[in-house]
Amino acid sequence: MARIDETDRKILIELQRDASQSLDDIAKAVGSSKTPVWTRIRKLREAGVIGAQTVELDAEALGFEACFFVLIRTSEHEADWQARFLKALRERPEVQEAHRLAGDIDYILKVRVKNARAYDAFYQALISEVKVHNVTALLSMEEIKSTTALPL
Repeated sequence: MARIDETDRKILIELQRDASQSLDDIAKAVGSSKTPVWTRIRKLREAGVIGAQTVELDAEALGFEACFFVLIRTSEHEADWQARFLKALRERPEVQEAHRLAGDIDYILKVRVKNARAYDAFYQALISEVKVHNVTALLSMEEIKSTTALPL
């Protein structure tokens, strides 16, 4: 785990809020000057604390109106099956998140598609590639909160 101090924490909060803001704006917000802030950001990147910077897109504005949470149970736990399953997930851009779980459900996926018909095409393609025991798809009716920000 990387050691971060209060100034690093403030910089990270600002970057999570809006990574497109200028170094001058970040420095002003954290009570520092531009060069030390740039140096800290570089060190945080090198330490792996800061990953790739991306742009947040509005899924609905782009026509991706359906978000499904897909619960998967499998009776397969061999390394070969897992490798094929992970490959299938990584190759599908519809899968925004995938988690292996403890408990009754083995995996949960967050799948973003244009509509129910597009989800069915995703589902049919997935089950044609890997054997699963049981799949339950839950349609999100409303996104109440979504963030990638960590509670620093």
